[in-house]
Amino acid sequence: MFKKLLSNKRYYTNGEFKGEEEKYYRSSFHKDYDRVIFSNSFRRLSKKTQVHPLSKNDHVHNRLTHSLEVASVGRSLGLRAGEFLKNRYPEIEINPYDVAYIIQTACLAHDIGNPPFGHAGEEVIKEWFEKNRDEPFLKELCSDELEDFVHIDGNAQSFRVVSQIENNLFSGGMRLTFATLGALVKYPHSSARCEHLGRSKFNFFQSEAEFFKLLFLELGLVKIDGSYKRHPLSYLMEASDDICYGLLDLQDAVELKIITLKDTKEIFTLICGEEDVAAVYADDEYSDIKKVSRLVAISIHNLAVHTMEVFENNFDAIMSDEQPKDLIDCFTNIEYKRAIKAAKKLASAKIFNEKRKIELELGAYNIIETLLDNLIHATYDFYKKEDESKLSFRYKRALELMGEDRPKKEQSLYNMYQRVVDYIVGMTDNHAKYVANQLNGMGI
Repeated sequence: MFKKLLSNKRYYTNGEFKGEEEKYYRSSFHKDYDRVIFSNSFRRLSKKTQVHPLSKNDHVHNRLTHSLEVASVGRSLGLRAGEFLKNRYPEIEINPYDVAYIIQTACLAHDIGNPPFGHAGEEVIKEWFEKNRDEPFLKELCSDELEDFVHIDGNAQSFRVVSQIENNLFSGGMRLTFATLGALVKYPHSSARCEHLGRSKFNFFQSEAEFFKLLFLELGLVKIDGSYKRHPLSYLMEASDDICYGLLDLQDAVELKIITLKDTKEIFTLICGEEDVAAVYADDEYSDIKKVSRLVAISIHNLAVHTMEVFENNFDAIMSDEQPKDLIDCFTNIEYKRAIKAAKKLASAKIFNEKRKIELELGAYNIIETLLDNLIHATYDFYKKEDESKLSFRYKRALELMGEDRPKKEQSLYNMYQRVVDYIVGMTDNHAKYVANQLNGMGI
């Protein structure tokens, strides 16, 4: 069973997928890591919001630095997990470094489909489609197609980018191994299942449904009832992300003077212990920012060690059809759980409601709304008119602005709209702002 979960097969096109001969100096999973690192989509994360849009402070995390830090934690967890799995399945040849690369690469790619301006950008796209769901240009979509846009999720877009869009358009994307693709998936269902499952997140659009089925069949992750279950290594990818963003949001907030060092003391005491916190606080040679950085490092180590304990103790449940929600939910250390809850409460009360962040997110709303207003309407007109020359000058130029991402006449309306969303989601914060200004006549 577990051998299938470490599949090095890659998808190409027309249902073709195959494994490859391993090289001792650069395994299939090592290649996955390189393909993500060298991709345009990954590089653009350096100019995408993590929490604080368009920050003028260069020390504040963006999506790229966040993803690199998550990948660092994921690699450490992966090595430990690889040793555990090697002992658990002696009949299978398992290289712990392969497991580390699988999780590290999934961590690198986990935010690669996030739109400009972070979660605020995602909410704007959802709201725009919800607000216009009864308009003629959306009424022609079937209900499942419309749900993809109304509930659009960065997780599903990340899966689409690596499996369809980047490098080999609609021919396997980055052509990552099946094991790495499986480890990337946190929510193995479509938007159509969100309401039934009582969840707002999902991991594949209708356009990727057939490939997703092929992938999860090959990995052996299909239940008797036909639904899908998670790849066990995805739990470690998710935990790496949860550990990092919960703590590094606090670090950024101290850097930006949104909160003080004192605000974080209870949280770090619960994770690091009173002795370590007192020692860091008492060091007069450290600035508050350096003190927080030191405490974050200790905290990440402690949480990572406990995460592996939880993974190993719950491994049978993780491999079963009745999988746990996530590893953080399974924590047995009560103080760690209290700390994570306190960090979320502090972030909600002071960080996410900081005045400048609110102002910039309102600006982001107008930017993305402008892009959707222009490009979706231009696309619908393009879809309805048999002769492209009949398009208005404005719509024709708007579509030309999209370059190679522009919709094609042979595509369905759903696929055309997806290309618009691909284009917008792929933008950096700065580029989205620039293009919106051009469309509004403010960039002249």
